Amino acid sequence: MGSPIGGSPSNEAELESFQRQVADRFLDLASVPSDELLSLPWVRKLLDVFLSCQEEFRVILINNKAQVKNPPMDRLIADYNERTVKALDVCNAIRDGIEQIRQWQKLIEIVLCALGGDSNSYQRSLGEGQFRRARKALIDLAIAMLDEKDSGQTVAHRNRSFGRNNNSSSHTKDHHHRSLGHFRSLSWSVSRSWSAARQLQAIGNNLAVPRGNEVLATNGLAMPVYTMGSVLLFVMWALVAAIPCQDRGLQVHFNVPRQFPWSAPILSLHEKILEESKKRDRKNACGLLREIYQMENCTRLLGVLADSVQFPLSEEKGKEVKQRVNELKQVSDAMKEDLEPLEKQVREVFHRIVRSRRA
Repeated sequence: MGSPIGGSPSNEAELESFQRQVADRFLDLASVPSDELLSLPWVRKLLDVFLSCQEEFRVILINNKAQVKNPPMDRLIADYNERTVKALDVCNAIRDGIEQIRQWQKLIEIVLCALGGDSNSYQRSLGEGQFRRARKALIDLAIAMLDEKDSGQTVAHRNRSFGRNNNSSSHTKDHHHRSLGHFRSLSWSVSRSWSAARQLQAIGNNLAVPRGNEVLATNGLAMPVYTMGSVLLFVMWALVAAIPCQDRGLQVHFNVPRQFPWSAPILSLHEKILEESKKRDRKNACGLLREIYQMENCTRLLGVLADSVQFPLSEEKGKEVKQRVNELKQVSDAMKEDLEPLEKQVREVFHRIVRSRRA
């Protein structure tokens, strides 16, 4: 390993093993095909990696309790704990984002229910009433997702949602904002002025590679503290990139020296995610989660199709509607399967951080 580690041979082996294991886990995350990056299964795997690293880091601290209480190690641990406190707010915001996706899914369920039909008589079973219901749900979904995308107007939307601004040209849109705002006011667990971008900057503030004298004075323990700080920052940043949350911003300074075995895969992932965020069709996305992108595409195509149909529905149009509905159902089913386990993992990350501070 390129970074200097001091201390006894057994201690040095333990610390080097930790660095290698962190590297191996992130190499695994970085090796997925491009169409799996930022998918729900990938995000869940990312959180598994964090929990594993956090547990191994905890064991290192337990095995070196005496050293942890001495300077400068006590200060380094205190700094790391401050970063984890800030990460708790990110976990809360991500859980709010997951809940927001669930609200979108309810609107998708209305669309699927309206346009589900019977496969043997699809064009005969769908009438104007079903399409009106589906169109309304698709419009509500588009407005809800647009509300998330426009982070600069998020607070204004919430304030307006309590009913003071009734001058909207669209009664339906204004009513939607009121109901959506009411939902948020009951469930959002971070303040309205909270910013994911600022929180990420705070987590990464003064995160620096330990100086040589700090490494020697801590018998090498300063290195895993820095490693976990970097892992924490990257994981929180990736969550904010993937999941809708308040005032998303991905331009966080992330400069890791190449001397660490885990730096290459983490920097590679960082670059890939940034590239994804800069794509023309992703620049204004409310979240880079692969399934959100698929949901947006499916609902947009279905909306265009729903606006173009004439009644009675022709057999050709019926088949086309069925295809679009099936595509949307596949995306919805995939999200259903992974959203709840993801929320449990985020909750586990939160509680694991809290327990580690009490240890």
